[in-house]
Amino acid sequence: MNNTSFELFFSILSVATLIGTVIILIGRLFYKSKSWAATVIDSFTPLARPLAAAIATTAMLGSLYFSEIVNYVPCRLCWYQRIMMYPLAIILIIAAIRRDSKIGWYAVPLASIGASVSTYHWLLERFPNLDAGACEVTVPCEFVWFENFGFVTLPFMAFTGFFAVIVFTTLPIPTNTLEYQ
Repeated sequence: MNNTSFELFFSILSVATLIGTVIILIGRLFYKSKSWAATVIDSFTPLARPLAAAIATTAMLGSLYFSEIVNYVPCRLCWYQRIMMYPLAIILIIAAIRRDSKIGWYAVPLASIGASVSTYHWLLERFPNLDAGACEVTVPCEFVWFENFGFVTLPFMAFTGFFAVIVFTTLPIPTNTLEYQ
């Protein structure tokens, strides 16, 4: 497969992740016993933490692919996002294996910082005048390596991963299952 195929694959994966995450978030807002939201949330909750680990790991491997194989040079803001995502991948894998119900305490702060940086980075790509001195001339943060669907760029994909981690790790653990006891 060529580079364009990988860019499209990760873009589609990012949009699908965002749609699924928004559905889960809406379900949490309308959660009532015996409602559609309760059915969706209760069905999804046992998979939330392993899926958060898979998303963070995919984001980490994707960033390594684009920088080490495709040679997209990461800017300063990309590095800040990586500093948040790489530990998240490891922490979430361990938490999924251990079935750690308290992972939100560790994951949410890292993911929140990463989501903030990726949001700023994505906005900076759209509005370069927003640069507050974080970017370098040699590797500018507003440079867009690729864009799909008119909005999906590398910082957008990072935001999607961080957002999903926040939503999935803060889902309440079911108390009536043996899986998380």
